Amino acid sequence: MSDWNFADVWDEIARLQPELPAVVRGGVVRPWAQLSARADALARHLLDAGLGHQAKVAQYLYNSAEYIETLYACFKASLVPVNTNYRYVDTELEYLWRDADVEAVVFHGTFTPHAEAARAALPGIRAWVWVDDGSGPCPDWAVPYAQVVAAVVDGPVRAPEGRSGDDLFLLYTGGTTGQPKGVMWRQDDLFSVLNRTAPVKYPEEGSVADIAAALPAADEPRTRVLPAAPLMHGTAAFSAFSGLSSGGCVVVTPGVRFDVEELLDTLADNEVTEVSIVGDAFAKPLLDALDAEPERWDLSSLRVMLSSGVMWSLPIKEGLLRHVPDLLCVDTLGSSEAVGLARSISSRKKAARTGGFKLGPDAQVIRDDGTPVEPGSGEEGLVAMAGRGPVGYYKDPEKSARTFRVIGGRRWITPGDHAIVHADGTVQLLGRGSSCINTGGEKVFPEEVEEALKLHGHVHDAVVVGVPDPRFGQMVVAVVEPEEGTAPSEDGLTEALREHLAGYKIPRRIVLVDSIGRAPNGKVDQRRWREEAARAVGRA
Repeated sequence: MSDWNFADVWDEIARLQPELPAVVRGGVVRPWAQLSARADALARHLLDAGLGHQAKVAQYLYNSAEYIETLYACFKASLVPVNTNYRYVDTELEYLWRDADVEAVVFHGTFTPHAEAARAALPGIRAWVWVDDGSGPCPDWAVPYAQVVAAVVDGPVRAPEGRSGDDLFLLYTGGTTGQPKGVMWRQDDLFSVLNRTAPVKYPEEGSVADIAAALPAADEPRTRVLPAAPLMHGTAAFSAFSGLSSGGCVVVTPGVRFDVEELLDTLADNEVTEVSIVGDAFAKPLLDALDAEPERWDLSSLRVMLSSGVMWSLPIKEGLLRHVPDLLCVDTLGSSEAVGLARSISSRKKAARTGGFKLGPDAQVIRDDGTPVEPGSGEEGLVAMAGRGPVGYYKDPEKSARTFRVIGGRRWITPGDHAIVHADGTVQLLGRGSSCINTGGEKVFPEEVEEALKLHGHVHDAVVVGVPDPRFGQMVVAVVEPEEGTAPSEDGLTEALREHLAGYKIPRRIVLVDSIGRAPNGKVDQRRWREEAARAVGRA
């Protein structure tokens, strides 16, 4: 059995290529040796604060070098990083950190008022490390990050218990449809899953002894990955993990908000080779900017644009390929619980249809009894993955049992996505079962309707929800954000949908809004739009 641990891998890479860049943000470059030394100092500080084996450390941070260093420090000291959504209000933060048993928090200065409120509610947190972002002074109850990482320690730091592949990475889900859940990944499992599609691959049952032979030669180019979405979300974090574990560099945009021109500037200036985005929410503004100024940005270094978990429509992919002909648009189906369920790849030679995926080697679309759905049958099934995956949800055996199930004698991960399998083996994603709308006994998956709406030239974004209906149980309602300068009519949109959808799937009402307001990870607050839609149609 393998025993991969991220800190062991990154320590070895730092030893082999100490002067090569590991993290870049704006004009600041952290070479591998410096990244490792700063992470050692932070790891020592956390251990000296009394954190024991696998104690939890909250990362209350924007995308930054400090985010990567904190991850690395936790892995070095056999501590468990806890991703923290920086949009949470005080009660949500308190819930998350209490649920995760957090004992230390590393936070950007702008979050000081929220951190102080949590400090009063959670006296068990032992250490508070403040990262200067120019928003104000360090509070007297925290320690400046710069002071911590400037300390010289004997490295690499290791916890008294040592490191192993059993050390955890804890990834909390977004919580937009319920309370956040902490997905527990063994590092060995997560490393092995990411390794299958990483730029540099190591033997499945290998060890750090195999790293030197696998890395590119000193004078050969390395992967330069830019996670465009917040690192607090799985897609961006996993992209960074793969880049670092391949001996590459993580590039971070200087700003903390999505700015399409800044993103394009950063891609071009740093000759980024791979960027991870979140579907049309990122890709459409990118395409609009490139269409407006096609000669402004040199993206010839860019080889891969990767998205996960949110619809990325074919017309947008085709538009991007016109500007970057050698690009691979890699659209993946996955979740915090299941990485690599399925993927589709579009290039200038062959474009994959919207929502069509090829299953990964350990994935199937299954019936309730665990038997596979027959390709071409039109039968709906549950997308499931066997093999390596998370241990379960932190402190939640009931939810773990529902998602990580033994069916037909095998352990399956079933995040809840429904799909059909076409005769050629491609999978058509229908949607998440928890959001499925039951109208008059018919099932309607919101993603399918949203996809059809976005084919209309006057629709910028759309969310489809079910609201209570006395006759049909639920009514299908679409919330639509029009393209700027357009004013589509409800009748016009409805008529256009008839070309793509069965009658029962067509929204009975379409509500126009100024903005859907997607989060940086491309997700929307489903509860909010269900309530807004219900009020708009008189069903509140």
